[in-house]
Amino acid sequence: MRRVYLDHSATTPVDPEVAAIMMTYYTEKYGNPSSVHGFGRETKQALEQARNQVAELIGAASREITFTSGGTEADNLAILGTAEALRKKGKHIITSCIEHHAVLETCEYLEKNGFDLTVIPVDEEGIISVDEVRKAIRPDTILITVMHANNEVGSIQPIAEIGKLAKEHGIVFHVDAVQSLGKIPINVEEMNVDLLTVSGHKIYGPKGVGALYVRKGVRIVPLIHGGGQERKRRSGTENMPGIIGFGKACELAGQRMADDAKKQIKLRDKLMNGIVERIEYVKVNGPVGEKRLPNNVNVSIRYVEGESLLLSLDMLGIAASSGSACTSGSLDPSHVLLGMGLIHEIAHGSLRFSLGRQNTEEEIDYVLEQLPKIVERLRMMSPLYDQVIHSKQS
Repeated sequence: MRRVYLDHSATTPVDPEVAAIMMTYYTEKYGNPSSVHGFGRETKQALEQARNQVAELIGAASREITFTSGGTEADNLAILGTAEALRKKGKHIITSCIEHHAVLETCEYLEKNGFDLTVIPVDEEGIISVDEVRKAIRPDTILITVMHANNEVGSIQPIAEIGKLAKEHGIVFHVDAVQSLGKIPINVEEMNVDLLTVSGHKIYGPKGVGALYVRKGVRIVPLIHGGGQERKRRSGTENMPGIIGFGKACELAGQRMADDAKKQIKLRDKLMNGIVERIEYVKVNGPVGEKRLPNNVNVSIRYVEGESLLLSLDMLGIAASSGSACTSGSLDPSHVLLGMGLIHEIAHGSLRFSLGRQNTEEEIDYVLEQLPKIVERLRMMSPLYDQVIHSKQS
């Protein structure tokens, strides 16, 4: 059976160059970087090289990079660490309604523990308004946390403008850039960012490793205490194979970003336009053009359930994801799509296709050949669609 992987926003395969260098640090260069002997010094040097590779991809200094176990931990360290460091200054936090759960649930945890939280809405394209952020700022606002690009609909936020606003008011600004890293340029200086979250497994690196950029002079309180690694921000022996792999993945992403984006935009638009042209009652979710990630396609197909679409695609070897949270045991559709104003009925029929380096035009043709057949079959079992057909005929 043919296999087509279109779920790169969930995770990516590890690049062969990344896997090869990681294996060396499992079997040959296994010293603890905190050790003073030659084995330790060798891995310490490699650790700092990887730190520099991550820093270069986002326009930071290497000393501003703190390695973590992934994006979720980095988000928690940024938000909880800032809240603890600045709780005497204020207890107001601003975020958006379409953030990843690692941000939203961490903010909600703080709200339950004495902090005030303002959740900014987004427009129908999933983009936050800078004016809305400006209106939400209070004298006791200590943190603004807004993602760079949304993981479901690919909407790219006006980060530089929000960062400038935060800077003018002396507010710490955190950005979750897990989905944008390696897909679109990031420069923490130009974006006026104080804290920035990144992760390895979204850019053809390993799972279980990420990093938090902390601008020089910004204070955060650590979540993990112990040996004082990572400049006392994140204790624990470093995951050397993962960190080395993450560093290499960042180096490769910087080299390949422009070519990857050019290819993926072409395939993205072919897939998006093909779905709209071949299937009735389809809504494209999120912006079009430059305000959307190069690899993201998100559509709502009316009169079918997203979970049924996913299972049918999977039977044909096509991997995608749904905006419906049904597969995680919830009956509620995506909070992102609801935040953009979609009604439950339409949000439940959503699909996300996320492209990667290895996808081909032939694979897109295969999806465009199979998806309309799946939709037609599922709609024939839908009483709502049956009503639509009868109303058109009458």
